[in-house]
Amino acid sequence: MKKLLLSLTAFALSTALFAQSDSAVARFNSTVIDLGKIKQDNPTMATFEVTNIGKEPLIIEQATPTCGCTIGDYTKEPIAPGKSGFIKATYNAKNVGPFQKTLNVKFAGYDARPITIKGEVLKNEDAAAATEPAKIAAPGAPVLQSTEGATPKATEEATTPAKKTPAKKTKKNP
Repeated sequence: MKKLLLSLTAFALSTALFAQSDSAVARFNSTVIDLGKIKQDNPTMATFEVTNIGKEPLIIEQATPTCGCTIGDYTKEPIAPGKSGFIKATYNAKNVGPFQKTLNVKFAGYDARPITIKGEVLKNEDAAAATEPAKIAAPGAPVLQSTEGATPKATEEATTPAKKTPAKKTKKNP
């Protein structure tokens, strides 16, 4: 019994010592992007910027959406220390109403980390009445590019306050 307890304790300690956290190698300026009000059937893209704050090249292995209504893309080549890469999330905007979609980002050798897009899809006639000019963000705030009929909102919400990253919302060309 003592050997089993000793073995389990040794295993737990070694696992804790070798566990790696992505917070030591990657920093997002924002882990949540609010796309605001968008038109139905108008796919809208949000771009998350991730910076390598580690000492070794950072590899994004996956950016996996949690549903089929969102498509993820990301920087395929290693991100050098001090440099930045991107993760793009495109939401298809088929269903009317509020939405919140998550992508799980997996870095090589590290646990997956969630990033989120959210907003509200309006019927096309409602979207035309609800649009207002995009607000200019303060320096250092996430940069969003308006999609036709969308009212983007920069948000500084994050899953962890110390890990915020500028985000870009870009228009998908038809």
